[in-house]
Amino acid sequence: MKEDVKLNAVLNEKPEYAVWIMRQAGRYLPEYRALREKAGSFWKICFDPKLAAEATLQPIKRFGFDAAIIFSDILTIPDALGFPVIFEKTGPQLEALDLSKPIVFDQKALDRLLPVYEAINLVRTKLDAKTALLGFAGAPWTLACYMAAGKNDEGKAAKFWAYRNAEGFSRLIDTLVEGIAEHLIAQLKAGADAVQLFDSMAGGMAEPLFVQYVVRPTKKIVARVHATVPGAKVIGFPRGATLRGYGMYAEQTGIDVMSLDTAVPITWATANLSCLLQGNLDPLALVAGGEALEVGMTRILDAVHGRPHIFNLGHGILPETPIENVEKFVSLVRSGG
Repeated sequence: MKEDVKLNAVLNEKPEYAVWIMRQAGRYLPEYRALREKAGSFWKICFDPKLAAEATLQPIKRFGFDAAIIFSDILTIPDALGFPVIFEKTGPQLEALDLSKPIVFDQKALDRLLPVYEAINLVRTKLDAKTALLGFAGAPWTLACYMAAGKNDEGKAAKFWAYRNAEGFSRLIDTLVEGIAEHLIAQLKAGADAVQLFDSMAGGMAEPLFVQYVVRPTKKIVARVHATVPGAKVIGFPRGATLRGYGMYAEQTGIDVMSLDTAVPITWATANLSCLLQGNLDPLALVAGGEALEVGMTRILDAVHGRPHIFNLGHGILPETPIENVEKFVSLVRSGG
């Protein structure tokens, strides 16, 4: 891990601030909209290393974030497992699961993900020395939610499956643990400085399900990443979890950084979570700008004063976000308020 990179210093718990934004390469940028128009689809950009690299670098060139996050999608793993993904106006649609066939993460699946690693390699050659590079993957529970329903149904189909056929559902989770760990390791070996696990569907779960399908699988993935790539840093994001759930996740999974969703009180997090924190401005406050942005940022700055922190949003940046508000966000971090 390069010591001259600010995000890396923060990851090593030096008293500095770093800043990047979830979905920072995306539809709020006019240059990204032009690239997507040229490419023809979001999915094509994900699997074209040159286009993915270009999209990854766009927000770095415009805002100078402390980290670039590789342009990809959490659903690349289901796609690699043989469940093609189509993006409709209503969101992603996946091919239905055939439970009579075994689901295996093998070399063929890893080969399908090669464009992601090629894009990381390419970005690394173009990234300046002061900027870190992040990889990521969807977490097992969140990917299983999409795969069980073939779409985003807020986890209903996955919960029914887990309740009715725990053994069969656990086999899917085990396969996803294997694939996700391999995917994160490959991204780190390709040149990523750190990786993030997005568990976007972790909210609204009964505690036994949360422990079984969020905490325990994440612990297995993190342990495997740490054992294979010594010194690797893993950011975890159990979006929507209860405060007790956040506490269990921080204590039991082995993650290095906890990314907080907007609903988590930042003062509670600084008082109760010993790991490095990331977050958690409301994306709508960033859209609103003005006083909402300044008050939201002041609240975070006051809470994390004197400790290292990664400034980010509580979820992804929204397409309608004004460019000038992002500039103000970065300026507030850099000036310390």
